[in-house]
Amino acid sequence: MSERSKLYEAVLNGDSKGALALAREALAAGADPVELITAHMAPAMDEAGRRFECEEYFVPELLLAARAMKSAFEVIKPLFSACGAEPAGRVVIGTVKGDLHDIGKNLVAAMLEGGGYEVVDLGVDVSPEKFVQTVRERKPDLVCLSTLLTVTMPAMKVTIEALQNAGLRDGVRIVVGGAPVTEQWAHEIGADGFGPSAASAVPLARKLAAK
Repeated sequence: MSERSKLYEAVLNGDSKGALALAREALAAGADPVELITAHMAPAMDEAGRRFECEEYFVPELLLAARAMKSAFEVIKPLFSACGAEPAGRVVIGTVKGDLHDIGKNLVAAMLEGGGYEVVDLGVDVSPEKFVQTVRERKPDLVCLSTLLTVTMPAMKVTIEALQNAGLRDGVRIVVGGAPVTEQWAHEIGADGFGPSAASAVPLARKLAAK
């Protein structure tokens, strides 16, 4: 097995230390940082997502794979930027006002980073005003709104309305997700997409970007 195939396996198996070491070794040997991501690390996350959808992986395994991906990506990112590679797009993500849960959001953020996206993570309990400010300043392609609580679902609608009132809505695609969120709810509040799981984040982002 090549060192780069080992990197694929390390990410897929959630081995953060191994993924970090293998990424460093590959870079020291002159590997192309873009190739490491697109040919080895991103496919590993795609496979982790597939296994999650098939219930071969569960949240702990997916979270470990995402952490391993992020660990390796940290040493590649500076070279990735230096070689002039453009990210697949820019994403602003956050858990909406009133909700302090972040596991799902963190998984989605890690999946998107693994897919080559630049991710601006606003954290939890993010006000509509903060989303508006960040969208205005960072000009993302995609905004992801997360919640785990039914009682904070209306904050998604308020956030979308705030972006609309600020004249920023037409410039971004908005995706909503979280345990209580449904496709019907996404449609009702005017979102562009609904992510049923973290594994769907990258395919959905690619689909929306193609429209």
